Amino acid sequence: MDDRTVRLALERHWDASDASDFDVEHEIYREDAVLDYPQSSERLRGRRNIQESRFVQPNKKRFTVRRIVGSGDLWVTEFVLTYDGVPSYTVSIMEFREGKVARETQYFADAFDPAPSRAHLVERIG
Repeated sequence: MDDRTVRLALERHWDASDASDFDVEHEIYREDAVLDYPQSSERLRGRRNIQESRFVQPNKKRFTVRRIVGSGDLWVTEFVLTYDGVPSYTVSIMEFREGKVARETQYFADAFDPAPSRAHLVERIG
């Protein structure tokens, strides 16, 4: 797959994620894909398990992609995942094999205020 095709597949994936279209959302994964959530020490094996874990998740989710970067078999998406109105700043690292995601790792971070020691140095971003 060329980079343009991968980028289009990723855009389709994240749009489907935001729309809770679980079938389209999971087309991007290989049958034997692995998804890791390091912060909760979880590993999901197989596209069906990944899809079911998201389907049974009870919160209302919204996805706002901030940027997608990558080339070849390694792609990173930075996005805001909002669960029931509470944003979580998220990074997804996807490794492709034969045109589909073989491995994904997602990292989540909560919002926080700048430390007082550097507050005078920063500008706030959206």
